[in-house]
Amino acid sequence: MDSAPVLCPVILAVPAPAQQLKGRQKVAWLSAFARKALGLSAKQSGLVLGPLEKDADGAPVPAAGIHWSISHKSTYVGGVVAPRPVGLDIERITACSAGLMKKVADAAEWDLSSDPSPKLFFRYWTAKEAVLKATGRGLRDLSRCRITAVIDDHHLRLAYSGKTWTVAHHYFDDHLASLTDPPGPVCWTVSEDAADLSPSTEQQAEGVGKIS
Repeated sequence: MDSAPVLCPVILAVPAPAQQLKGRQKVAWLSAFARKALGLSAKQSGLVLGPLEKDADGAPVPAAGIHWSISHKSTYVGGVVAPRPVGLDIERITACSAGLMKKVADAAEWDLSSDPSPKLFFRYWTAKEAVLKATGRGLRDLSRCRITAVIDDHHLRLAYSGKTWTVAHHYFDDHLASLTDPPGPVCWTVSEDAADLSPSTEQQAEGVGKIS
């Protein structure tokens, strides 16, 4: 039986000049840069992407049978390709309000952990958003996507649309990235320079793992 493919999400630091852009110009720049990360992920994974298109709801359409997901923030962008539906989300870990915590998860979900910290909030938030990206659904379904287990510091289990999902986390520079349902090992690449994209031994060791 063939082994599960290694997923290769790529995260790139946004150059300082681009961080100063505003409005639509910044959004367009970040979107294009995230597609660069996507191309690098495809290269590392040995997968070939076709034209990148979105459906009427703005969800990525598989390109030549390859699924893809991107995320972009002011300081980092990311992209990943996979042979099946995939979702990637990135956020900076910061303080959050009680009201926002209540919006993202209910009391039963928060009770799954004894540490309701900002890190846990962003684990929940990015995990749910990654699952909704993988299914092509927007945040309107946030309340239907539920955390069912805090497996360890790097994995959560969720239930959504009749399916159980596992989400893997990667921590870097006060940020958190979440990746849906990795079928096998994950090799994370986080680079300050897009020309230097060899994952460090530490990154590979932290990022490789499978939860059954």
